[in-house]
Amino acid sequence: MKKILIVEDDNEIAMLEKDYLNMNGYEVDILSDSIGVVEQVLSNNYALVILDVMLPSGSGLDICRELTEKTDIPVLMVTAKGDSTDIIRGLGLGADDYITKPFDPSELVARVNTNINRYLKYHQSSSVEDIIRVGNIKILMKSWRVFKNEVEIKLPKREFSLLAFLASNPNIVFTKEQLYEKIWGYEYIGDSATITVHINRIREKIEDDPQNPKIIETVWGAGYRLNYN
Repeated sequence: MKKILIVEDDNEIAMLEKDYLNMNGYEVDILSDSIGVVEQVLSNNYALVILDVMLPSGSGLDICRELTEKTDIPVLMVTAKGDSTDIIRGLGLGADDYITKPFDPSELVARVNTNINRYLKYHQSSSVEDIIRVGNIKILMKSWRVFKNEVEIKLPKREFSLLAFLASNPNIVFTKEQLYEKIWGYEYIGDSATITVHINRIREKIEDDPQNPKIIETVWGAGYRLNYN
């Protein structure tokens, strides 16, 4: 049985999340503040962490940063409705996904399922091409590693997934909606910040001049294209 860690200080919300996840076959642990979260994750075999942004004794964003530096398990951020700043910061720190309060518990379960399945797919797949080269960028598909001029650069899970997808489909323009559905695995919900943040952070790491990108190009009015000659 896969285990989920919920980090949530509102006991009513935490128990609601736990009940729905239990009904869908997950084992669930709950922490009510930020103290000891990273240590607990590192000492347990969790499939995913559900992490509230606002926590006693610290910020969920700080925990997200530390988790994505030390582990690659999916992190689902929970934010206040309409707080786009926290959403953008969380995605920029390596969070895989987010959901805003109040939310439908069935949507939470769907997002948990999708993120875990996508994580397992990328780690277990043996059918994809092992190495893709784009100019001075080398992408090792099976081991989730990226090199620029033979120097490794670190990409969080979603950034890697997005780069790997574009590199596997070069010279094709994809809309933000298409990229969201391909990488996140469910219907686009109308928030372009998710794709924009990830594309910009990838560019910062792989482009020689991120302000004038040559690898991942913006096709105005259409979407994004990875150029491969």
